[in-house]
Amino acid sequence: MSKKRVVIAGMGFGGLRAAKALGDSGLELILIDRNNYHLFQPLLYQVATAGLEEEEIAYPLRGLIRGWKNATFLLAEITGVNVADRTIQTDGETIAYDYLIVAAGSRTNYFGMESVANNAFDLKRLDQAEDMRNQILLMFERASRESDISRRKALLTFVIVGGGPTGVEFAGALRELIVYVLSKDHPTIAVSETRIVLIEAADSLLTAMPEDLREYARHKLISMGVEVMLESKVVGATEETVELFGGMTIGTHTLLWSAGVAAAELAGAIPGIERAGAGRLVVNADLTIPGHPEIMVVGDMACCLANGAPLPMMAPVASQQGEYAAQSILARERGATLPPFRYRDKGAMATIGKSSAVAVTRGFKFRGYIAWLAWLLLHLFYLVGFRNRVVVMMNWTYAYWFQERQVRIITAKKRRGGRS
Repeated sequence: MSKKRVVIAGMGFGGLRAAKALGDSGLELILIDRNNYHLFQPLLYQVATAGLEEEEIAYPLRGLIRGWKNATFLLAEITGVNVADRTIQTDGETIAYDYLIVAAGSRTNYFGMESVANNAFDLKRLDQAEDMRNQILLMFERASRESDISRRKALLTFVIVGGGPTGVEFAGALRELIVYVLSKDHPTIAVSETRIVLIEAADSLLTAMPEDLREYARHKLISMGVEVMLESKVVGATEETVELFGGMTIGTHTLLWSAGVAAAELAGAIPGIERAGAGRLVVNADLTIPGHPEIMVVGDMACCLANGAPLPMMAPVASQQGEYAAQSILARERGATLPPFRYRDKGAMATIGKSSAVAVTRGFKFRGYIAWLAWLLLHLFYLVGFRNRVVVMMNWTYAYWFQERQVRIITAKKRRGGRS
């Protein structure tokens, strides 16, 4: 009798957790991803701000599964799912499954604004972080030899849209990069000439945090020199401007978009499934899709309700759902079932800059150095790979004591697939 086959589509946080739980189960395991590595997305902004190298936050998937007897990795793009035949179509072959865990994650949501999509940078992939870093360094190079005052000002203006953890952390890291490193690399550019603008449509930053921590984060960023614009909406962009609702424009060549995400394109390849906001697939309480108990959806692609509202599109949710999906499959193979999925909210945190962060967990609130230290330790713990943990810790220690960023190599003068 052949072994049951489990296919995991996507190796982000949810897919990785499911794979680890099933790695020694005796089931046949096929992992599919468009990349050959697992990416630790929460630290992408540090690659973009010259703090870390790309390979320090990624881990090769084939190395991960090397010791698993019944696991296979396939580098492929999934083009469709045939739920009737229980097969997945990829750009190379068709793969049958007994169980399918869909964990393809999310993509950036520009809310239909094509001009923003064409002119903004985002942080979902390693190459995008490298593009962002190249852009920042190039803007300083060009500004250092620009004689026109208005154009120089636009080159040195950086606009970040989205006041969630990514936007806040990127703004703080970019400000420190400019103050401690780039201003020294370019003595003809004064720190006062640079401008970082953080734009948020809501009335506060970090809306998932308690009010006092939100205010702490806002005041901390302002004290660092970041302009915070609340209750402001971006409605368009060009190569040299960002347009706000009400007619205001900001001259800039660098726009980072972190204002929203939507389910990955794979959600549209699964026919007959109800889709909720942001293109997410509506799932049952056990993460299966209606009518197909062999298919489970986890992470950003799943619209799973808790207290009447969809769970947030965050890594902790994806990880817990990935673990649940794996344990559910193992239970069903034993002839048992698990109770419905229940998300255990362990809190949230965001770093603002050196020795400064905000965190909330189990009703306790932290800010400043203690929260920053907790943020460091937690991110080191969840990084995949011993070498990555050691190297990242060494880089953070070096940056803390010497206020230096080593990754300042411009690898391309033109953005891949976009503007120069």
